[in-house]
Amino acid sequence: MREAYSHECISAGWWPGGAGREAAFYSYIYPEPAGYAGTRVSPEAAFYDPDLREFLLPYEAVRTSDDPDRRVLEFLQTTYEAGAERAGWDRAALERRERAGSP
Repeated sequence: MREAYSHECISAGWWPGGAGREAAFYSYIYPEPAGYAGTRVSPEAAFYDPDLREFLLPYEAVRTSDDPDRRVLEFLQTTYEAGAERAGWDRAALERRERAGSP
């Protein structure tokens, strides 16, 4: 745990629910940069939870979507972009570029 948080990181995953909270996908950045909480992310059902200090996408919104895979990918991509941009990460050094003809 100490090594995981010794540098900037972004985490995302799935919470199956419990402790009074519904099932949801989540995403957070550490340390949280200024302005992160106020960022608009996609899809529309996603929101920032100030108690948890992370973005959530309710499972129900994904489950009932016309394209669940796309909704989850949108959530993961936009929360990553929100964190990376506000934290000033060198995205060119961090991100893999797709090659033409590669899967």
